[in-house]
Amino acid sequence: MTFRTTIGVRSDDLDVNGHVRGPAYLAYADHARWECLRAAGIDPNELTARGLGPVNLETTLRFRRELRMGDEITVVSTFHWGTGKTSRVRQEMLVRGELVAEVSSVSGVLDLRTRRLVEDPGRHWLEIAAEPELLGLS
Repeated sequence: MTFRTTIGVRSDDLDVNGHVRGPAYLAYADHARWECLRAAGIDPNELTARGLGPVNLETTLRFRRELRMGDEITVVSTFHWGTGKTSRVRQEMLVRGELVAEVSSVSGVLDLRTRRLVEDPGRHWLEIAAEPELLGLS
């Protein structure tokens, strides 16, 4: 399943050339992932109370088209679960249906006591999420 979030480009997202700075794309991707988690019913405070914290281990950003002030971006997030300690999130950023950037991330869930990744992170999200299907879990 995919999750969509719409974000407006702000003036402080721009560089001296008038287009969106690279770090702003990463902030859009992070915001969209957290919006998806929130919509799925994940409470960050509950994660912390369980001694868990999400971590981003790798991010790849591919620019396809310039973003400028006034653009509204739709971020489409799709979670992919496998075996082991990590999961992947693929995000497409669209303006009026046109692909402007792609973000691929590898994530895990950190045990805050041992400072190690937990096995099967999807199981931990399933225990907390009210709507796990938004995370691609069932």
